[in-house]
Amino acid sequence: MNRVGTFQSFIALFLITLTLLLTGCGEKPVPEGVFLEGRTMGTTYHIKFYDEQAQLSSKVLQTQIDDVLKNVNQSMSTYIDDSEINTFNRLPANQVMPISEDFRAVISESIRLGKSTNTLDVTMGPLIDLWGFGPDKKPTNRPSDTELTKMVEKIGVDKLILNEQGLSKTVDGLELSFSATAKGYGIDKVAQLLESHSITNYMVEIGGELRISGEKPNNQDWKIAIEQPDAKPGERKVHRVLSPGTNGIATSGDYRIFYEMDGEIYTHLIDPVTGMPIKHDLVSVTVLHPSAMTADGLATALTVMGMDKAQAYAEQHDLPVYLIAKSQEGLITYSSPAFKPYL
Repeated sequence: MNRVGTFQSFIALFLITLTLLLTGCGEKPVPEGVFLEGRTMGTTYHIKFYDEQAQLSSKVLQTQIDDVLKNVNQSMSTYIDDSEINTFNRLPANQVMPISEDFRAVISESIRLGKSTNTLDVTMGPLIDLWGFGPDKKPTNRPSDTELTKMVEKIGVDKLILNEQGLSKTVDGLELSFSATAKGYGIDKVAQLLESHSITNYMVEIGGELRISGEKPNNQDWKIAIEQPDAKPGERKVHRVLSPGTNGIATSGDYRIFYEMDGEIYTHLIDPVTGMPIKHDLVSVTVLHPSAMTADGLATALTVMGMDKAQAYAEQHDLPVYLIAKSQEGLITYSSPAFKPYL
């Protein structure tokens, strides 16, 4: 949907996760549900649900889903020239732009998470580009300290003003990128649509992020898998299976998108405070939250924090979080007290 650095949430083991979701892990046979799939936001979506009421045809419902996702994409995609987000990005400083209800929901939560975590910053698109994780090719030289300092000075959610009239920026050149929140918001919108049709037992997945509600037939829980982050290239292994209940689920990690230059490894996850790609041992973060958008943003933010700070943040805010870090002895895992009931 956005820049190559866009899909910062990498739900682990999508194919195996989807298999688990669609086939189930129980011994009793599961009645056929409805399965819908398509493309959106530069990726794919998959939806599974059980509708005992059968209020409308699958074809009609899929048309409605596609319309919802098309509207979200038109609002928040930096690849659409006349999108709402690109219109704002071209706006000069101190000019207020009226915004849609969808845009307001995403920017409001993005600002809240940015201020709460200090590691999620929806204004750092130009910084992502500078490091070569945007639509252009990777850089041939590391950005200079001067370039990074100037860039960091130009970004920050504190340079956004959101009020009843709309949204404005306090500095010229400030740009938004909803790479860590818009996909989750699309999932939430689809979930709202399903529930408006009295569909309460469902799984919605877009580009690896998920939202699950209710149960499968025969009182079976939905199951998802967390990927083994140290699997060999080309391999995908299950690290842990969990029952997420009715929640959004997002997994972020630094082991999927990176490049090597001058003997250094640079990951797509960047600390907005230092302007530098992260360099720590935390390789996978899974977050559960009723909102897929919030789970999406938190997964990215906690990954940037690193193991100790992410653990402290999860406990302070009573968040269901599962962390995986690398060490010389192998993988180290941590599940927050709020996460343990889902294991």
